[in-house]
Amino acid sequence: MCNFFSVISNGKGKIYYADWKLRKQILDKKISLNPDSHASLAIYFKLNEDKSNKYEYNPLLKSFTVDQQNTTDDRRDVEEQCRGLNFKKIIPALIIKDIVHPFKIDAPQKITNKQIMLVKQWNSVRASVGDSVWASVWDSVGASVGNSVWNSVGASVGNSVWNSVRASVGASVWDSVWAYYGTFFKLQRKDWKYTNEIKTKGYPFAAAVKLWEQGLVPSFDGKIWRLHSSKGIVWQMEVEELKKFVEGK
Repeated sequence: MCNFFSVISNGKGKIYYADWKLRKQILDKKISLNPDSHASLAIYFKLNEDKSNKYEYNPLLKSFTVDQQNTTDDRRDVEEQCRGLNFKKIIPALIIKDIVHPFKIDAPQKITNKQIMLVKQWNSVRASVGDSVWASVWDSVGASVGNSVWNSVGASVGNSVWNSVRASVGASVWDSVWAYYGTFFKLQRKDWKYTNEIKTKGYPFAAAVKLWEQGLVPSFDGKIWRLHSSKGIVWQMEVEELKKFVEGK
């Protein structure tokens, strides 16, 4: 397997993995290896792959997996080391935090003008979210890290959220998942691709994230915007009316 975070050991608790120095060289195409391929790690560290143990650790889900054991079982030692690693030194751009499921937290009892303004902001930027986040993350941390985080967020949140709304608005819900996924990476504003026309100082898709972390997920059917919570649809407004909406009116 080639998932972040891959590690190999010598069977005696000595672990080998790609730190940021190595990952940056790979991202810059100075070295042709996969930083989360056990085979690549064995080549780089000049180890016999067939005599090395292979493990994976997901720092978001805090899950440890034994991929293959080819020598003495040292899983306990390796797992303890993986859980103690400082991932800011391995992927500086990666933000390790709990995954928020919007339908498992209490949403506001009443939708206010502030939330409606967030929907209005989201309406103006969401078209570029998938392409922007995909390209920005892949360029900044690489495919193995991006895939791992996407799978963690998607498995924990995305499908459940999508299944809770009608299929006709599914694509707009996945836009919110993309926006939330992007919050697991600390990138400079200039590093978010395809967002030059978005006039914000911070994360360009923050509006959807602010709703998400309040337990609200927006959906759009081409005519009407809605907000969904664990209780179902809690607000709706036609898009033309939303465009004219002014906070405080």
